[in-house]
Amino acid sequence: MSEQKNGVAVVVGVGAGLGAAVARRFAQGYRVALVARSAPVIDGLAGEIRSAGGTALPVQSDATLAESVSMAYARIVQELGVPDVLVYNGGRRPFGTLVQTTPEVFEETWRVHTFGAFLWSRAVATDMVPRGSGTILITGATAGLKPGASSAAFGPAKFAVRGLAQVMARDLQPQGVHVAYVNVDGAIDMPTVRQFLPHLKDEDLLKPAAIAEAYWFLAHQDRSAWTHEMDVRPFKETF
Repeated sequence: MSEQKNGVAVVVGVGAGLGAAVARRFAQGYRVALVARSAPVIDGLAGEIRSAGGTALPVQSDATLAESVSMAYARIVQELGVPDVLVYNGGRRPFGTLVQTTPEVFEETWRVHTFGAFLWSRAVATDMVPRGSGTILITGATAGLKPGASSAAFGPAKFAVRGLAQVMARDLQPQGVHVAYVNVDGAIDMPTVRQFLPHLKDEDLLKPAAIAEAYWFLAHQDRSAWTHEMDVRPFKETF
């Protein structure tokens, strides 16, 4: 990692798949904060990034709790600096029809995807707007556009966070803060997906590192040609 790290990128929702890939990519040009509820993945990834010459700060935090987000953000600003990029990568994906979905699962899914994005975006915007620059990227999904019957919790949560991204874009982009929603249209190549969908071939899956390149591209667009919504999908995926 030879690029000079002048900026700060915050990746919220760092798991073994897409979150880790995004963190690795942005660590090539930024000091990165790795935010997740559990410590093992972010601690291990931080060690990997540091061994490669990068700067990484693992931060254990619950994105669904306002106080936890405020404390995490304050720590990031103190130890790394004011963020230039926020990637919000909510990861809860329950399956279930209406009657199969409990109220608790429905609410928790909304909190992870939408409320957490609201809290983190609001936190970074307090510093990005006065500066007149910054990027907020939100991970979307097929269910945010055309949910299936088994997405009674996931679909509404992704619809809501897509709506939040549109609200923020109309509000923040004229103030210099780029907001983009990435519709990840397909299954991501990660251990859990391989376990539950063993019939899928490599070409059926989105590679996390390839998606991460799309995030990097969005974060570095000239402001004369900003993208607000981007679809990424395998070449053979129907849509």
